[in-house]
Amino acid sequence: MSMTMTMGTATMEKGAGRAMTRWPRGMLTAALWALAAMILMQVSTCSPAGDVFGSRGGTVATGIDGPQTVQIPSNLPPAAGEVLGTGPVRVALLLPLTGDEGLANVGTSMANAARLAMQAIEGDTRIPANIQLTIKDTQGSSTRARQVTSEAIAEGSQLILGPLLAESVRAAGATARTQGVPVIGFSNQSGVASDGVFLLNILPETEARRSLDYARSLGRSNIVALVSNSTVGDVQMAALQAATAATGTPIQGVYRFSENSLSEFQDQANLIIPIIQSGQVDTLFLPERRFAPNIALLLENAGVDKNAITIIGSSDWDGDSKIQSTPYLAGAFYPSVDPTGYERMAAQYEPVFGAKPHPLSTFAYTAVLLANSDALAKANPPFSRTALTRSNGFDGRDGVFRFLSNGTNTHALVMKQAELGGSRVVDPAKMP
Repeated sequence: MSMTMTMGTATMEKGAGRAMTRWPRGMLTAALWALAAMILMQVSTCSPAGDVFGSRGGTVATGIDGPQTVQIPSNLPPAAGEVLGTGPVRVALLLPLTGDEGLANVGTSMANAARLAMQAIEGDTRIPANIQLTIKDTQGSSTRARQVTSEAIAEGSQLILGPLLAESVRAAGATARTQGVPVIGFSNQSGVASDGVFLLNILPETEARRSLDYARSLGRSNIVALVSNSTVGDVQMAALQAATAATGTPIQGVYRFSENSLSEFQDQANLIIPIIQSGQVDTLFLPERRFAPNIALLLENAGVDKNAITIIGSSDWDGDSKIQSTPYLAGAFYPSVDPTGYERMAAQYEPVFGAKPHPLSTFAYTAVLLANSDALAKANPPFSRTALTRSNGFDGRDGVFRFLSNGTNTHALVMKQAELGGSRVVDPAKMP
């Protein structure tokens, strides 16, 4: 039917350091090849804020060192960096592999996922080997991202995958645009998308729209928002405003506070409590996970009936231990990618790298299979805007998604309900 892959959701740029790694000969046994082939689904013609890594972190494998021999198609020049695959169409993957340790750990996990995708392509005769992938290190720098983008294009790359951070995507996109080469970046800041610069990450606007659609299905329609005065808060507010405009849902009030002032947070929260108690609002938009337990405590202490208010979070809530241990938040809702894709990814990744992949690694896996698909690699020209923005979209590790003409996207998301000790899916994946 389509391509199966998995990525993560994001909300804010964080740092993650390690040099680029390579596969050893014979690392994938026949059993692993079988696993990869079984898990993989090809891309076909299926229908369908600051960059925020959020709480979906974890231990990240650093990859496996070892040499690799790649036969370069005769029409392609030599390339700097790690080269994978033997397809006729060259694609570059730009990730932070060195520099800030935390950011490089994320980049390394994503590079490992890309290696798995390329190994699956090369090892399965049912999948056409259309691309050759070159992995390049941005070092977490927008200046370096610009340099390696120019280098990749000079080496014949017809598509740039990445970088990860917003400013790096902006820099790579500006460089690639002058050469007519499209970029599929991993940032979730919709402001860096543009003509020829597409974003694969889940965008806050999509999350907010999915959340409001679900709240309306529960009969909830009057919203109050509590959001910090910060870059993340600005992104979340813009997303909420776009979603309310699209759904016709009125915002009854927006309360902002300094993210470093507990007293200011409490003052703003105390202004909201009587509005909730009076019945003027029935939905509280609370996207930033670190403030959610605090507002829950204030609401509980004020005697606010939790059944009188529907609390809506964001994907940033997913897996947060404090939220999962706060009784008042049990029953709150938040959007998320379907977790099935990440679980499949982890099952494929762990036997090879000995640790769980970072959730954003599914974006890299998706991006590689997307680039290798006949729909894009064999388009005329390859990776044309028409092919990338086809109306029926694509199906990735995290589910169905579509690129829009302005470079943003929309993803099918599930709705989860927080529970003590975890969460559960209460509404299946839907496209907002």
